[in-house]
Amino acid sequence: MRDRSFGRTGWRVGEVGYGMWGMGGWSGSDDAESVDSLELAATKGVSFFDTAQAYGDGHSERLLARLVAAQPDRRVYAATKVPPKNRKWPSLPDVPLAEVFPRDYVREYVGISRANLGVETIDLLQLHVWEDAWLADPELARTVDELKREGSIRAFGISINRWQPWNGVAAVRSGLVDSVQVIYNIFDQAPEDELFPACRANGVAVIARVPFDEGSLTGTLTLQSTWPADDWRSTYFVPENLASSVAHADALKPLVPAGMTMAEMAVRFILSNPDVTTLIPGMRKARHVEANTAASDAGPLPPDLLAELRRHRWDRTPTDWSQ
Repeated sequence: MRDRSFGRTGWRVGEVGYGMWGMGGWSGSDDAESVDSLELAATKGVSFFDTAQAYGDGHSERLLARLVAAQPDRRVYAATKVPPKNRKWPSLPDVPLAEVFPRDYVREYVGISRANLGVETIDLLQLHVWEDAWLADPELARTVDELKREGSIRAFGISINRWQPWNGVAAVRSGLVDSVQVIYNIFDQAPEDELFPACRANGVAVIARVPFDEGSLTGTLTLQSTWPADDWRSTYFVPENLASSVAHADALKPLVPAGMTMAEMAVRFILSNPDVTTLIPGMRKARHVEANTAASDAGPLPPDLLAELRRHRWDRTPTDWSQ
């Protein structure tokens, strides 16, 4: 596993990290299998694990705590997120910070996550939604500074709303954030326009999430794909989105080189960009861990293939189903 610098923090983390949303209660998740996959990932060099209190009401955090306790000789970086107080994903631009992340509420959830993770200090605390307009409220900077000084957190970051990479550029330039988490993949290349250059200039780490476009970039979705009603994907892949996602993925299939899967191509596309610090695929099964860490070992994609993939950029705007 290759590693990369995590912005200005001084950390070195594996370029393939671990996204733990699916372990919080998606259909098909199994705790024993999840724990085995987490432990396998650690042995493969995965060192950055991303969870959130909202993933199963802390269930995902507690699974990560088991890994941290079981790996005393390995540096495991635990990143988690404070859910918005109003429980609105994504955030709404006309709602002030005081209604979403007030100081006492943030401090309360830092305490909850520390207990769930079994740690005194959270490596990376992130806000689960973000609006650049919140920078105008000085309370946030005071809260972050207070949490760092008292040793409750080591670093602070934000998770940028889906298909809004521009809504985080001001935060990066402000000096407040140590990292940004943003959707970046073969389809979602817009972060390259403004966000990545700003991160590069300000020493801010980039966490690339949704590397497989919620599954379409694995090449396994079809027009007949379905999910249980209580699975988040059943509300995301509404008919109009499923049809369009399958069509865009099918257009990529002729570009997959012999001996490579579409999922490997998707991972290596992201890792070909040096502005990315780490990507966080969901890896609930051992075979996913094996495949994604092997993609890191394989290195960047050939320049001619990268050029072809850039033509498949798919710019989208938030809708009522994009969440």
